Amino acid sequence: MPQKKLRKKPSFFQEGKLDITFLSLVLVLLSIGLVMLFSASYAYSYTYFGNSYKFISRQAIFAVIGVALMLIISKIDYHILKKFSWLIYIANIGLLVTVLILPPMSDELNVKRWISIGSFSFQPSEIAKFAIIVIFAAWLSANGEKIKKFKYVVWMVFLLGTVCALVVIEPHLSATVLIFVIGIVLLVVGGIKKRWIIGGAGLGVAAVLILVFSGAISYGSDRIKYWLDPWADPSGSGYQTIQSLLAIGSGGPWGRGIGQSRQKYLWVPEPHNDFIFSIVCEELGYIGAMVIIVLFCALVWRGFTIAMRSQDKFGSLLAIGLTFQVGLQAILNILVITNTIPNTGISLPFFSYGGTALVILLAEMGVVLSVSRSSSIEKL
Repeated sequence: MPQKKLRKKPSFFQEGKLDITFLSLVLVLLSIGLVMLFSASYAYSYTYFGNSYKFISRQAIFAVIGVALMLIISKIDYHILKKFSWLIYIANIGLLVTVLILPPMSDELNVKRWISIGSFSFQPSEIAKFAIIVIFAAWLSANGEKIKKFKYVVWMVFLLGTVCALVVIEPHLSATVLIFVIGIVLLVVGGIKKRWIIGGAGLGVAAVLILVFSGAISYGSDRIKYWLDPWADPSGSGYQTIQSLLAIGSGGPWGRGIGQSRQKYLWVPEPHNDFIFSIVCEELGYIGAMVIIVLFCALVWRGFTIAMRSQDKFGSLLAIGLTFQVGLQAILNILVITNTIPNTGISLPFFSYGGTALVILLAEMGVVLSVSRSSSIEKL
């Protein structure tokens, strides 16, 4: 009698080799980011808290936790995310609604972005990026050619629009733009007809512009005003942009040297946050800044390589979405600190201060490494 073939039991863990090139790029960016965070933050930290190590010590702890989590997640079969994609999406909607119910961060701006549990706090909008990537990757990979039908397009636009609407109400324009663009890119890669993509993208951009210029999001229109002319209010709304540009310009080609920035001495407000790259430019110069930009480009390139070699569409879309998110966020941050686009309050991955955001980012990089294990990519 012919023997029946035994099916291989599904395993929670993967045995393939992770992509060393991608892992190395993540660790290099993280290491440089920690060094520059300490350099940018110690003067501010000592002045306001009496402790030069307040920010870097906390960030370093979260970096260790994040790296450990990244390596653990890289061993877990990423297909489990497909099974729980709806749970992740619905839970994220619950968090986005919850943050709107809580008291605002600022009475002046009525900003609601954080959920705090004791000393632990996080932004649901950070999780929203991941939730959109997972649900879109799961839906697009499961429905094949059906996604070209109009009713499926409407359904996915509804999923994306719901998240964007909740985030823009916070208001958090930078996160809204990130989530919206990531969703559109995944739809394009997933095979949606281009004419529907163009129409949906146009409607989304028009909606945001109407909200901003109508005054529904008042701080957004103010930021556009002082983006066009920061010198209209050099000691107020235009101050941060002006100081950022002075820091970038004073760095020159080679920079002042690590630790030698002058603008971090309370000129650039909170230099450890969104505007940390201006301090990077001042201390490392244009050459050093370009090296960091090249590292980000290499990370995105390697992530896309992992995506192209993935054994299934779900893994491919996950890798594309997660690495594209890092690249897009880095590009937007650099455009902001150079005043190329309005200040939207967007952080620089691996560099800006924020423990929870760093842990989430490294966990996402672990998912990309999990995809690389399944496709057994060998290092270059």
